[in-house]
Amino acid sequence: MKKEKAVVVFSGGQDSTTCLFWAMKEFAEVEAVTFDYNQRHKTEIDCAKEITKELGINHHILDMSLLNQLAPNALTRSEIEVKDGEEGGLPSTFVPGRNLLFMSFAGVLASQVNAKHIITGVCETDFSGYPDCRDVFIKSLNVTINLSMDQNFVIHTPLMWLNKAETWKLADELGAFEFVREKTLTCYNGIIADGCGVCPACKLRKNGLDDFLRGAV
Repeated sequence: MKKEKAVVVFSGGQDSTTCLFWAMKEFAEVEAVTFDYNQRHKTEIDCAKEITKELGINHHILDMSLLNQLAPNALTRSEIEVKDGEEGGLPSTFVPGRNLLFMSFAGVLASQVNAKHIITGVCETDFSGYPDCRDVFIKSLNVTINLSMDQNFVIHTPLMWLNKAETWKLADELGAFEFVREKTLTCYNGIIADGCGVCPACKLRKNGLDDFLRGAV
């Protein structure tokens, strides 16, 4: 893989930044793609720009504003409260079709830049119940994208079976622990680094960090 090219689906958050460092280690050339769907915080786009600039990564930003029109939720509407799902329901932050669209357009971009590998930070271990983060979905989509474009893309999910503590451990093994901790945006309230500390994303990130720091992984 070291001689080949990859595209990383990149949000500027903990998971996708860890995946970016993973890709930089595994592939000869890496590009990143960020999707602007009028998300709750434009800071996410700015954060992704800053990280890719610092790392010298060619960065594509694609307009996906149609998704904002189709899928009103807590990530696309500031008036909708961020909250976990109740009684098996999905969290208010679930954006229907997001990963389906993102991965499909990442495939189109990959075909244009002659990359055969697509990396995404989706995870089935520590996640909020999003159906489009499941391994079975990614495997199915990989087949569909390849059939649709007559390509042989490989979708990589380095974090699929890692919990948040193990994701911090991977960042540390990649020499990126401090970078990920200080420069990424995971917080639903748009606060970089350790975030607000109270939203679901911050709590998950902090619990994983605490477990990693006390040697639980």
